[in-house]
Amino acid sequence: MTSYTPSSTAWTEPGAYEVAPGVHRVPLPLPNDGLRAVNVYVLSTDDGLVLVDGGWAIPESRDLLAQSLSDLGAGLGDIRRFLVTHVHRDHYTQAVSVRREFGARVGLGIGERPTLELLNDPDRHPMENQATALRTLGASALAESIAAHTADRRHYKAEWEMPDEWLQEGPLDLPGGRTLHAVATPGHTTGHLVFHDLEAGLLFAGDHVLPTITPSIGFQPVMAPDPLGAFLRSLVLVRSRPDAMLLPAHGAVTPSVHARVDQLLEHHAQRLDETLEAASQGATTAYEVAGILRWTRRLTQLADMDVFNQMLAVFETGAHLDLLALQGRLTVSVEDGMRRFT
Repeated sequence: MTSYTPSSTAWTEPGAYEVAPGVHRVPLPLPNDGLRAVNVYVLSTDDGLVLVDGGWAIPESRDLLAQSLSDLGAGLGDIRRFLVTHVHRDHYTQAVSVRREFGARVGLGIGERPTLELLNDPDRHPMENQATALRTLGASALAESIAAHTADRRHYKAEWEMPDEWLQEGPLDLPGGRTLHAVATPGHTTGHLVFHDLEAGLLFAGDHVLPTITPSIGFQPVMAPDPLGAFLRSLVLVRSRPDAMLLPAHGAVTPSVHARVDQLLEHHAQRLDETLEAASQGATTAYEVAGILRWTRRLTQLADMDVFNQMLAVFETGAHLDLLALQGRLTVSVEDGMRRFT
């Protein structure tokens, strides 16, 4: 067991870090992923362990989770329940694999059901819906690149089994007296949940509130209307709740959810203005606007990013343009199958 150090920047270092009595943060690896690691939170109860998120079902992640639990005097067989914040592979798939081996129950937000139903469709082709959406955003060449990258992928149903329970908003009572309040926070995904421990002052935030980056918006196999608007409303909802220590899925633990939410709201207000300015320069599709904007703190150009991150950038730009249209700051039309904004 390793003590929690608020000033630590090496949040990806393996270990079991105590963040509050009975709660440990366990970072698990994400090889070949810019996020580097995902935080799984281990809650000790009177009847074994409850984990918030599960990690990615790969051997190095399973081994490290087993080792970290061993450091706490427990094992994978002591996990009784997973509470998963959202359906992405780095949060959901290892929960499924541990359940298959040891019988733990897996809970996931009810809003993720359409996505899981699609992922379990044996006839689906990976990224097909995303490629179709990219074409409507003016990114046909990018859509073809994505299709080429995924042409040989197979459908792996085992990674995407259904959960044991569909979670809805409300209290979740754990053995021993701890209560987590599930709060629906759509935006990053349609069924994203955060879990708020009011008594201990903790927010298990998943990808909804991250300490140094903002989550991707608009990239989903089942497209949702106005994902950015949903995300901003979810931020306001979380801001209206009592402040808490931020326990994010990616990044170091920080002392105030409210402080970070304020920064995220300011960031997206500024990004909306930048998107509007780019559209005023004559760019009419999300792809064209994304090419004018700059990305990450390094102010990278769209053309200098890899194909996957170009796709994320175009989807996020489309989400900002859609919200600007809903706000009446832009008009939108469909020409030749492409959404154009003026």
